[in-house]
Amino acid sequence: MSRIIIVANQKGGVGKTTTSINLAASLAVMEKNVLVVDCDPQANASSGVGIYQDDVQASTYSVLLDPSSARDAIQKTSIPYLSIIPAHQDLVAAELELVSKPAREYFLREALLPLKDEYDFIIIDCPPSLGLLTLNAMCVGEEVLIPLQCEYFALEGIAKLLQTYGLVRRRLNPGIRLLGVVLTMYDARNRLSRQVRNEIRNTLPEHLLETIVPRNIRLSEAPSFGKPVVGYDIKSKGAEAYLQLAKEVVLRRPQA
Repeated sequence: MSRIIIVANQKGGVGKTTTSINLAASLAVMEKNVLVVDCDPQANASSGVGIYQDDVQASTYSVLLDPSSARDAIQKTSIPYLSIIPAHQDLVAAELELVSKPAREYFLREALLPLKDEYDFIIIDCPPSLGLLTLNAMCVGEEVLIPLQCEYFALEGIAKLLQTYGLVRRRLNPGIRLLGVVLTMYDARNRLSRQVRNEIRNTLPEHLLETIVPRNIRLSEAPSFGKPVVGYDIKSKGAEAYLQLAKEVVLRRPQA
């Protein structure tokens, strides 16, 4: 059964794009057919799998303007089973161009639903904001995965995201569910990391995933080579964590 997963957190620097591309690549290693949709104008998910803006003809921006063009925007990556609809910096203009259109929250939904049965997983990488691009993702997505950096301010941001999720579920997409919270950039030697883990465990016990992504130099290096970590150093701690996360996601079902 095909699953559409939104990777979202309005706070930047929490490992959102890292989680999007490495979860997608790890699922692809498991021979799941995966499509990444890059909804961030920074296009880091695209460059993270080796697709650069100079090589992009059709992008998420063109798909939002013309949902029927989604199939033309799909590009293969160097990893078997992994494809992407890349982003371009033009995506910055999408929120302004869509804001006056009727049913502006559903353009991405119109684009992706015809493709759904062709993939086991569609992973949507959202921008670090709660604007119209993230709203479009939430209106097509079925499951929300929240990467959470193990720092104090990250805890403050998650409350706003959960409010938005609740609003979308009540008014726009009643089928959406919370897949879970995954802790990223975890350092077991750091007391704050342990405190954040314990706080989330106490406040959202049913939503905290077992997999914890550690701070890992190979994980940080991989994007500069245009590769997910499983294609850069599959034996690294970062690769091991995302392969474990992929296994957990395959078995896990979202909750209300």
